[in-house]
Amino acid sequence: FRNDRGKAGGVVFATPAGWPEDTTRAIVHGGFPIEGAQATEIFQIPPGRYGIAAIHDENANHKLDRNILGIPKEGFGFANNPRVLLSAPPFQTASVEVGCPTTQIDIHLIYK
Repeated sequence: FRNDRGKAGGVVFATPAGWPEDTTRAIVHGGFPIEGAQATEIFQIPPGRYGIAAIHDENANHKLDRNILGIPKEGFGFANNPRVLLSAPPFQTASVEVGCPTTQIDIHLIYK
């Protein structure tokens, strides 16, 4: 995180439907505090394959803010840390297999 303002937001999708911004279609989403340069988000979900995205919601308005050209003004990232150009990566590119009892996924945020 480039600063500790706002919250870390995370979203988990079981299917490509709504990926990655329609949180009403996500199986779980939430906000978590930022501690120093990182945040830990914990979701309890059954084993399976999921698309996962995270944002640095600096103004805590529960969305990824964009400028007039549609470029994100806040940090964002995806599972598997794919290269991101003009749009979000496909669901399959940012999906990971989640197992039991725990699965740790490190997401590196991108600031444009």
